[in-house]
Amino acid sequence: MDFRTGEGMKFKEKVYLIEILRGLTITVRHLLSNLFRPSKILTVEYPEQKKVVTETYRGQHRLTQRQDGSPRCVACMLCATACPAYCITIVAAEHEDPAIEKYPVVYEIDELRCVFCGLCVEACPCDAIRMDTGIYDMANNSRESLIYRIEFLL
Repeated sequence: MDFRTGEGMKFKEKVYLIEILRGLTITVRHLLSNLFRPSKILTVEYPEQKKVVTETYRGQHRLTQRQDGSPRCVACMLCATACPAYCITIVAAEHEDPAIEKYPVVYEIDELRCVFCGLCVEACPCDAIRMDTGIYDMANNSRESLIYRIEFLL
């Protein structure tokens, strides 16, 4: 069937009026059902009612902490390497504790570039980064406020 030339199409498909009427019938049916049964409308009144998200929802990022309050991240760069959007920036430094090899001096996530795939969470060997906050409304007034630094992520 060639849609450019119309070969192989039935006559009622060539006459678009019938298809337009079918579409309008569906639209009018939804309009009338919403007018006479407003309790069936699936609209969430957003600022007043927050949508409940599941436990597996990938929301805003967060960094976990050790017992002393320092970030659990060891700056291994695996999360930044696994990120397909290249939105994670890490600058590592040597730690004074010999048990901890490195720590991140700079840890930034550009949420405007992030695709919320969760690959950074899967790649992290020490469970330092998570996306289990459940926060989904991340609107801000400036682009700079959507670059999350280590202080905000902790």
